[in-house]
Amino acid sequence: MNSIVTALKNAGVFFIATIDGEQSRVRPFGAVEEIDGKICFLTSNQKDVYKQIVAHPCVELSGMNKDGSWIRVSGRLVRVADDKIVGAFLDANPDLKKMYAVGDGKVEVLELTEAKGTLYSFTDAPKAL
Repeated sequence: MNSIVTALKNAGVFFIATIDGEQSRVRPFGAVEEIDGKICFLTSNQKDVYKQIVAHPCVELSGMNKDGSWIRVSGRLVRVADDKIVGAFLDANPDLKKMYAVGDGKVEVLELTEAKGTLYSFTDAPKAL
């Protein structure tokens, strides 16, 4: 599994920072999957976060691990128009099926491209993911 996906899953809840005009916005996410070699996230095209990503696809993510270490990841989020990947994401995260379905017109899978991640702690040197 991709080391960035593993690190985000280990954090549990992680945060995605976007740009909204001249204002930054941060919100929690809890699901990330590696599907067909892609680092994927899922959201609704009805949400402000999706609109912000479309307008400014460069994002940063951050999450804290139970051991006190934390991760920072940067990259570009790009829409993946593939129902197979949407279905695989929903199968891997069945709780999301309460809100989304393949072909519902609102679910969007986003791939993190140009991903660069680092694991930090107060006791060890930063480690590239």
